[in-house]
Amino acid sequence: MLQNYNILNKEDFRYQIAFSQLKGIGPVRATQLHAKLPSLESFFQLSKKELRFELGLTDLMIKELNRQEALDLADEQLAFNERHNIQTHFFLEESYPRRLKQCADSPIVVFSKGQVDLNSLKMVSVVGTRNITPYGQKIIHELIQSLKGLDVVVVSGLAYGVDILVHQLCVENNIPTIGVLGHGLDRIYPHKHRKTAAQMQENGALLTEFLIKTNPDRENFPMRNRIVAGMSDATIVVESKQKGGSIITAELANDYNRDVFAFPGDIDRPYSEGCNWLIKKQKAHLITSSDDFLTFMNWKHEKPKVKSPSLFVELSEQDRKVVNVVIEEREVHADVIAMKTGLSPSMINVVLFNLEMQNIVRQVPGKRFTLA
Repeated sequence: MLQNYNILNKEDFRYQIAFSQLKGIGPVRATQLHAKLPSLESFFQLSKKELRFELGLTDLMIKELNRQEALDLADEQLAFNERHNIQTHFFLEESYPRRLKQCADSPIVVFSKGQVDLNSLKMVSVVGTRNITPYGQKIIHELIQSLKGLDVVVVSGLAYGVDILVHQLCVENNIPTIGVLGHGLDRIYPHKHRKTAAQMQENGALLTEFLIKTNPDRENFPMRNRIVAGMSDATIVVESKQKGGSIITAELANDYNRDVFAFPGDIDRPYSEGCNWLIKKQKAHLITSSDDFLTFMNWKHEKPKVKSPSLFVELSEQDRKVVNVVIEEREVHADVIAMKTGLSPSMINVVLFNLEMQNIVRQVPGKRFTLA
């Protein structure tokens, strides 16, 4: 049975970080192992024989785990976290980004520094080329301006070009923004973006899966891109060549069943090739303005009419629980409904389907629900 840590202490974080550093243990196997353990600490105390017979690990897997090295790395990271007010988010804890948890290749632990809620109601990733053109700059200015007052968190990668302009405009417009890093939180890359990174933390955050002393090596950025894609309800590609990090992020977002949007461009523009290709291959919705995006996502300023619970007198207890959450949240993801009602995901799907058939709720993009 999974252990529910209501109050986490230093030792909890230590073993969570160490667990994430074990060789050959991904989120699927980690969940399976965790379900068999009374605590994470116990995993690091079991003998090789116990690991083999109680947890079903092979001799090769046990040899590759390197538990002591994982604990040493965790101690170093934890000491840094305490000095710099960095938060640890374990994949089985409520603070972990729930959208990211839905991805099969999500990291076991992520670290954040800042003030933003990683489970905010509306989140969008905006990505694009490092070689942004005036055309791309115009699009981003209009897009970010349109998000003011909508309680949207904007995610990007703190890179040159589109990423940093997105973050800077969010800071200027007091829009929460998250920068996902391809290295540890002991540095900022590019170094030039340190000032913006510091400003972002006042109303946003920096986020990474990498430990301190991790260099911004090339192979880290595709891993970073999967978090950018997985963190959000949707990904918008502004400008991009046909190959590059932005296209990787868009492809990943499609794999995660997230909505992808792209602004088209002149067929002769090299940095419109990627967007045009995504649209041509039906891997992205074509949008020509922020209004197109907001309309598709149902994120415009208009508030849905709230129906009185008394109108639903014929509902079962389970139906009423779900409807009450939808009324309270106005627009809510199915996972949040499950968490707030205590119903299983399979039961939530059944109830939501029945409520849709009765025209009580309706589904909007991103597996979210609102009153019909």
